[in-house]
Amino acid sequence: MSEPIRMRTARTVIRLLDVDEAELLRRYRTENREHLAPWEPLRTESHYSLEGCRQAIEAGLEAARGDRGYPFAILTPDATAMIGTFTFANVVRGVFQACHLGYGIGASHEGKGLMFEALEAAVRYAFGPLDFHRVMANYMPRNERSGRLLERLGFEKEGYAKRYLKIDGLWEDHVLTAKIRTQG
Repeated sequence: MSEPIRMRTARTVIRLLDVDEAELLRRYRTENREHLAPWEPLRTESHYSLEGCRQAIEAGLEAARGDRGYPFAILTPDATAMIGTFTFANVVRGVFQACHLGYGIGASHEGKGLMFEALEAAVRYAFGPLDFHRVMANYMPRNERSGRLLERLGFEKEGYAKRYLKIDGLWEDHVLTAKIRTQG
């Protein structure tokens, strides 16, 4: 990863954060703590601290350098605030060429089509420069919004996993979806 990854959409800038932007991540995490809690693993207090955010950004940059994961921030065009996040995680190369997509959006940005806009660009990037063949995304059945978003993006349901991930302290069922690159 020699040159920084940057995507632009009509209303966002998408990129990896720099360590000196830890306050931006801390503010996003703190402001959306309650909003995101039902959809995420239980978090320790360090998740919301400046040092915890610094460490998360460093780990994310290291993962991207090693082609293991890409934790992106969705920013306002002036990059003064975070709209949301998404990550291409669990990267597997070789004959699989796949990753998992996880995402979240800040409460004040919901319902404006911003996540669709960002993920549409992200999936193009995943199938282009990142050279993935398959992007997998899973959602809890009660998260109908997420299911509709993935469907709009062209993800297809591939299965149902019982007690798949521990979210907010409980093992939750998930609908398994994927989008497969049509060329190459």
